[in-house]
Amino acid sequence: MNGQNRKNIQPGTHVQIVLKKDQRTGELTRGVVKDLLTKSSSHPHGIKVRLQDGQVGRVKEILEDEEV
Repeated sequence: MNGQNRKNIQPGTHVQIVLKKDQRTGELTRGVVKDLLTKSSSHPHGIKVRLQDGQVGRVKEILEDEEV
């Protein structure tokens, strides 16, 4: 599932994000959502989140339970 809709993401969701520094390469970082930073219901580049380890980026993929 992609990360463009806020309703699909909540704290505790396992996701893959692209960090600001990795936007050119598209390298993904895996983690667990701590906070949602985008206030709108959707965003074309992905909802911006803060992971539990403090990294901030835009959600590119929401991981299903079996992918974690």
